Amino acid sequence: MGIPYPDLLDLASRGDDCSYTDRDVMLYALGIGMGEDSLNADELAFVNEGWLTDRTPALKVVPTFASTFGYFSRPPAIPVDRVKVVDAARDIIFHKPLPPAAKVTAESYYTGAWDKGDKGAIIQREQVMRDETGDKICTLRGMTFARGDGHFGGPKDGAPDPHAVPDRAPDLSVDIPTRDGQALLFRLAGDRNPLHSDPEFARAAGFESPILHGMCTYGITCRAVLSTYADWDPAAFRRHAAQFRAPVYPGETITVDMWRDGGTISFEARVKARGVTVVKHGLTELG
Repeated sequence: MGIPYPDLLDLASRGDDCSYTDRDVMLYALGIGMGEDSLNADELAFVNEGWLTDRTPALKVVPTFASTFGYFSRPPAIPVDRVKVVDAARDIIFHKPLPPAAKVTAESYYTGAWDKGDKGAIIQREQVMRDETGDKICTLRGMTFARGDGHFGGPKDGAPDPHAVPDRAPDLSVDIPTRDGQALLFRLAGDRNPLHSDPEFARAAGFESPILHGMCTYGITCRAVLSTYADWDPAAFRRHAAQFRAPVYPGETITVDMWRDGGTISFEARVKARGVTVVKHGLTELG
């Protein structure tokens, strides 16, 4: 049947319940590897309510947690080969800091699709998250790469231009290890795609073994900026965007290279052991 372009641009879902609790917030932080050092007070602030402290709020929220509670809001499904679908990009604009728990509703819709022929198709969607007062919390823009769904007759050009990182050596690099079982923990945040847990499914999709969620790698890049230029302050984030270029396998170490120009942090991520860049065109805006 193929991707129904341009009809998909009229598809939308409204009023989706994306509410969350502090348990979800802590589970996400654990899923991106925080809290491994039980004496690291900076990371404990994201995985522990801090009942003996006077922190306000008592629990901090990793900004990219928004990518997981937003997982439960999707525009109506379209016919694509699910075995060959992977995340291509994510861009979150923060309208206000995320509270440790919230009643959230969302509206979701498709904003574009581009035909890459034999390479597949790029599908873009947007989600607007609102709190119980109706105020915007954040806006999420996501791109999906449907590797088996090219030649659907859509436009070949016109996809948003990616952010260009500076043409100089990184100002700072951070190594963040992942654990062998990290994808099995991160999937409890919502994305139960067997690509991240089932070896047979992963091989059918063309990978040697289950891969780490792109959203986990995305969260790790946020963690790198949060722990350095943002000085552990999630309220400083105005935007966090990146494109995914290659998979990470659980157990690998991710090196996040960063460039600072005022409140703009550009970044890329790589796995040095395999000599592969896994995230490109990264952009964080701090305020």
